[in-house]
Amino acid sequence: MEFLNYAFMQRALLAAVLVGITAPAVGIYLVQRRQALMGDGIGHVAMTGVGLGFLLSTSPVWMATAVSVLGAVLMELIRWYGRTRGDIALAMLFYGGMAGGVMLINLAPGGSNANLTSYLFGSLSTVSPSDVTAICVLAAFVLLVTLGLRRQLFAVSQDEEFARVTGLPVRALNLLTAVTAAVTVTVAMRVVGLLLVSALMVVPVAAAQQLTRSFTVTFVIAVAIGVAVTVSGTVTSYYQDVPPGATIVLLTIAAFLALTALATPLARRRARAAAAARPAPDPAECTIPAAREAADEVGV
Repeated sequence: MEFLNYAFMQRALLAAVLVGITAPAVGIYLVQRRQALMGDGIGHVAMTGVGLGFLLSTSPVWMATAVSVLGAVLMELIRWYGRTRGDIALAMLFYGGMAGGVMLINLAPGGSNANLTSYLFGSLSTVSPSDVTAICVLAAFVLLVTLGLRRQLFAVSQDEEFARVTGLPVRALNLLTAVTAAVTVTVAMRVVGLLLVSALMVVPVAAAQQLTRSFTVTFVIAVAIGVAVTVSGTVTSYYQDVPPGATIVLLTIAAFLALTALATPLARRRARAAAAARPAPDPAECTIPAAREAADEVGV
């Protein structure tokens, strides 16, 4: 536990815990909405914000947050009004965000593509105190939305038409989900990296769904998996000198595979238990054949 004596590891572990909580907390709604790759698209757009932060000598985290939120709103507008050409517009937005980030960071004084590496794949040693402050504030916003509005967000994620009939502001809630996903991407980029954050938003949720279909239980298990893999990946990265983002994602996939292997015998055991608990049919009970039943209905 000597790594706790280093300030940069204390900051990295705090950031890892917050990322492990917030990423699955948002991801569960994206999975329900079948928008699992939304985080990946926002990550591409956030690169422009990082490059703009270097160019303007401001905080890349806050600038990436602003650009990501704008990109997420544009994605929702394209989804509403894009119709048949929406996929092309989204592709241009994603690739334009990536190209814009590379261009801007090279235009920045002393900037180079090497400066992007820690934001693309995560880095332990570059998590500064100001980054931790920004991550804490943004994580508080994410948890406030995902927990405080969980019933409304779940209803919209399950069935937009039904939610609209019940009087929920569907478009406003969709926008809020997109904005929250954008904030989560910037929370996670210092630990996992922009190119890998989508995996941490989706895979823990998919892993939890192997064991349960209850929304609340899935939420809790997904967050537990997220915290476990981010902390484990951060510690492993320190001892083995490997990239934290890649390590965390590989551990997440390993957790998914392990729970999938565990879920199969559990499902069989539950099926056998349900079959055993079902009452046996009464042999003396008389049933009317389907053909005779139909004849009775027409008065034969």
